Formats: sequence, C-alpha cells, structure tokens
Amino acid sequence: MKIGAPKEIKNHEYRVGLTPSSVAELTAAGHDVFVETMAGMGIDFSDQDYVAAGAAIVGSPAEVFAAAELIVKVKEPQPSEIALLEPRHTLFTYLHLAADRPQAEGLMKSGATCIAYETVTSPDRSLPLLKPMSEVAGRMSIQVGAHYLEKEQGGRGVLLGGVPGVSPARVAILGGGVAGVNAAQMAVGLRADVTIYDISNNRLAELDMHFGSQIKTAYASKAAIAAAVARAHLVIGAVLVPGAAAPKLVSREMLRTMKRGSVLVDIAIDQGGCFETSRATTHSDPVFVEEGVIHYCVANMPGAVARTSAFALNNATLPFVLKIANLGAAKAMAADPHLAMGLNVANGRIQHQAVADALNLPMD
Repeated sequence: MKIGAPKEIKNHEYRVGLTPSSVAELTAAGHDVFVETMAGMGIDFSDQDYVAAGAAIVGSPAEVFAAAELIVKVKEPQPSEIALLEPRHTLFTYLHLAADRPQAEGLMKSGATCIAYETVTSPDRSLPLLKPMSEVAGRMSIQVGAHYLEKEQGGRGVLLGGVPGVSPARVAILGGGVAGVNAAQMAVGLRADVTIYDISNNRLAELDMHFGSQIKTAYASKAAIAAAVARAHLVIGAVLVPGAAAPKLVSREMLRTMKRGSVLVDIAIDQGGCFETSRATTHSDPVFVEEGVIHYCVANMPGAVARTSAFALNNATLPFVLKIANLGAAKAMAADPHLAMGLNVANGRIQHQAVADALNLPMD
C-alpha cells in the first residue's frame, strides 16, 4: 500500500504520524511511504532520517495526498487538508468529531474512509490509541496547573505541594480514567492534597486500592463536584465518554464560588470540554480568565512534549497501521472488530453512533 505522512499544520503541533522507525517497519513489509519534507523536524528528525528508513520525501501536502492511499496523521485534518481527501483515501488519525460539526461535514463530503484513533477499542473495552496521549495530557495537566497557580502567571500564588507549616494546594480531579490517574500520580508526587471524583463505585474502589492513603476518592454527584470546585485551587477535567461530547460538569455558577486565581485544566476540551466556560485554546495563547479563574484549554496538550508524545503514539498506532496496509481498510476492519470501532465516517455518512448522536446526524 502507498502510505502518506504529511507535516502537521495545527497551531504549535510538532508531532508526526510516522516516526522513522515506524517507516522502517512499513517499508520492510513492502509498503511505499511518502513523507512531506520537514514533517519530523519538530521532533528532530531530518528528511535524511526518513530516507534512510526507506521513505520518499515529497515537497507538499498535496503531493502526499496525491501519492498515498492511506494517510496517517496525529491531529484532525485542517480545512486545507480535508480539501485534499478523496473517496479512495483512508484517513487514520485523531478526529474528535463530536465537538466539531464542520470537520464532520467536510469529511462526509470528501467520501473518504476516516478511522479515529480515539474510538478504536481493545478486548477489555479500553481505548489503546487514546491511552498514550491521555497519559501525557494527565501528567502535563499538573505541570501546567502548578505553573499557572504562580502569582506571576496571574494565579493565586500557591505552591502545589506546600512547605512545612503551610498546607499544600487542593487538587480536584474529575474522572478516574487514564488521564485522571496520571494526573493524580503527578499531583501526589508533588505532595498536593488530591481527591478524584468518578461516577463508578467500582472505579473508586480500584483507585482506593491503587493509591491507598495518598489520595481521597468521592462519588461525582453534582453536590460533591460543587463543593470540590469551591474549595479547590486546581481542578482537572479528565472525563471521557468515548466518541461523544464531554458532559458539562462545572457550571459558571460553580465557577463563581472558586477563589480568585484558581486554575482549571480541561483535558476533555478535544471533546468539547467539561466546564461550561471552556473554549479551545492553543499553545501560543493557552489561557483565558473567566470569573477570576484561569482556564487552560489547549486542544493538543501533548504537542508541547512532542518527542515523547510522538514515540508513545507510534508505539500504539503502528500495529494498526500495518494491519490496514497489509489487508486494506475494509478487510482489516472486517478481521478486527476493535479496529472497526474506530470507523467514524465512510461513504459520505457517519458510521459511529456516539458521533451521530452528538452531532444529530444520520448514521448508516
């Protein structure tokens, strides 16, 4: 199969869909790989590194899309990339369509087969291609939260871990999944006062066993979340409904009860965000203030640590890329129902129920 890896063009996105080591695996399996010039420069891979791995270097996104049948990316295609998609293409990348109707409509119009990393499943019903970036975003959320709590950044002037004689910051983590657990690990390591909120009692029991006395757990009722927000210095939004828009857990009224200079980090912003006041930001302009509270809502958080993120993502995606390349998209999905769960758009129609429901669009 002919496989293309264009350079990412989203704001401050330095990751790349295929690293040279992934290219080497694909070319060894007999596939042709076309990489846009300088696609890997953001993580310090030169065109020569890709040539050494067996790739052909092309000069523009248009040339990548023209040459390739399978397009492997990191972030959702931007309008100029959607315009290059044709019915013969299979697109394999993060899509997050539930919060992006214009993208969904563009992909439907293209006729391409679009498989989303974030809805591919595992036999245990987990999300193996979302997991590595959830791990990165969870860990990053505490780093950025601690940074914006600093007075110079407009924050409350609170050290996350406190010092002897001064209490640590109170951190509320909404969601006990992969991102939430990784956020908790970092926050605990910095000696913060951490509480995780979740709606699954079984998950709360697992978290209690995992962390022991290092954290507190609480059922995520509306009243409990309202109380948590009012007392927290840092709130991490880490909820996920696969393929669907994130539920709005924190209202503007709740926000008004927070201390001035407190910080919200919305990891769920790719799916629309879990705070009523959230709106997507970029690495070049990452925060805004509502009701005296700092909001960090960068939609591609892991792009800030692009090298770590690119390797972690490729480790997870490469087996699926190989499967699609070896069998073709249709046969690969027929052979693997977990890959088939990643199908979001094909033949001009939405193919995933949660996406169809979120966008109020018909589904095949």
